Amino acid sequence: MSTSSMGPRSAAEITADLTEFVSSSPSSYHATATAAARFDAAGFQRLDERSTWTLESGAGHYVVRDGAIIAWRVPAGANTVPGFRVFGSHTDSPAFKLKPGEEFSAEGVRQVGVEIYGGPLLNSWLDRELAFAGQLSLADGSVVLAQTPPIARIPQLAIHLDRQVNEGLTLDKQRHTTPVIGLANLAEADVIELLAASAEVDPELVVGHDVYTIPVQTPAVFGAAEEFFASPRLDNLLSVHAGVCALAEVDASGLDAIALFAGFDHEEIGSNSRSGACGPFLADVTERIIASLYPESTRSDYLVALANSVCVSSDAGHAAHPNYPERHDPHVRPRLGGGPLLKLNAQQRYATDAVGTAVWSRACAAAGVEYQDFVSNNAMPCGSTIGPLTATRLGMTTVDVGPALYSMHSAREMVAVDDVVALAAAARAFLQG
Repeated sequence: MSTSSMGPRSAAEITADLTEFVSSSPSSYHATATAAARFDAAGFQRLDERSTWTLESGAGHYVVRDGAIIAWRVPAGANTVPGFRVFGSHTDSPAFKLKPGEEFSAEGVRQVGVEIYGGPLLNSWLDRELAFAGQLSLADGSVVLAQTPPIARIPQLAIHLDRQVNEGLTLDKQRHTTPVIGLANLAEADVIELLAASAEVDPELVVGHDVYTIPVQTPAVFGAAEEFFASPRLDNLLSVHAGVCALAEVDASGLDAIALFAGFDHEEIGSNSRSGACGPFLADVTERIIASLYPESTRSDYLVALANSVCVSSDAGHAAHPNYPERHDPHVRPRLGGGPLLKLNAQQRYATDAVGTAVWSRACAAAGVEYQDFVSNNAMPCGSTIGPLTATRLGMTTVDVGPALYSMHSAREMVAVDDVVALAAAARAFLQG
């Protein structure tokens, strides 16, 4: 479904589109390709980092770096160097990454080695049918996307063999999380062969891979009034989807700044990569945009543009859990269905300050949606996002926001449908300005 030139959509249409987006984005590389296809459909032009860029007023462009993508729409008729309105997110999610090396057998079954990527909720990955998806690097230097059918499962030990399991499950990350992929006595294709077949390439040409386990259960709306949505990778494809759809719908004639979407990779493992938020990707792209649009501009002009810019960093946050109320702040209790979160932290684990708060407040007011504050319990330090990294690298005013979830980092996370709709509306209002 193209997101170009669309009016307001119903909740059912948005969740159906989100289902399609998540299902077609099993890895960060697939998510980037899915976003790129949508920008293509909306008339954006793909650029190559290795070439000189020629940008035009009012036009949309995007560039891909590995599993990351940055896209933007230039205001129509901007005579002076504008700032940027950045909606940032990340394309990766916790999972198990396929290790290099041969498959092996144990107790009559075939297995493959995997390494934990990020911080998955390990027990949620047990007893689920899993596929493998990611990118393959070929001997000629090219890269292809690939995905197997559901071939793997991490079987849990039966309760009869661990009578105390319900008193506390402890999983050894090396011994207890190795997937089973087949019977040892069956001469079936191995994982790399299946991945190569899906990409229609010769497995003998595969020299490297970045491949992850993927739960195959389809996203679904559920609840007594169909008010909930369950899916893998809501952290953070829900924000990626909102940002991609919002930018595709931006009207260049009404912009007062360059509207930009950034989907970074490797957030779940610290963002320290060339395609992560700690890397130079966003700085490189924004500087090249100004230099192309305004050839006579100086480095000082670029710094002025950054000073006039603002970034909304959208990443999933926690709703107060009804079964674990003590794990949250006793007075600030964000709810599912209460609107997007405004995430605050005195230690700057989130980059929100009073100035950023006003930016988000105006965007939500323009979209006609409510937002709610999020702070952590003082005894339970929070994680971080691309927000502080972007603020540190580029000096932009940055505000951290995001949808409220249950079961964050589970193989299957949960959100309120109303919050999916509200985040999409707020993202659109923010980028339009």
